[in-house]
Amino acid sequence: MAWTWRFEKADGSETEPAVAPEEFPTQGDAESWIGEVWKELLDGGTDQVTLLDDGSKVYGPMSLHAPEGYEGENV
Repeated sequence: MAWTWRFEKADGSETEPAVAPEEFPTQGDAESWIGEVWKELLDGGTDQVTLLDDGSKVYGPMSLHAPEGYEGENV
């Protein structure tokens, strides 16, 4: 099994990611990676991602944009 991400614009068209994509051995590894690099991807022009398992869609598209009205964490 190879877990990968498809990188998309808001209209669903594929885009080249700002961070070099990888293939992951597990879904958890793929999700951890997206959690680490989502901001760089968003800044580079990716609006949403779709998770694939051996080319089959698992879920998505998942927006990389914060929900409307989100102010960030109060620390």
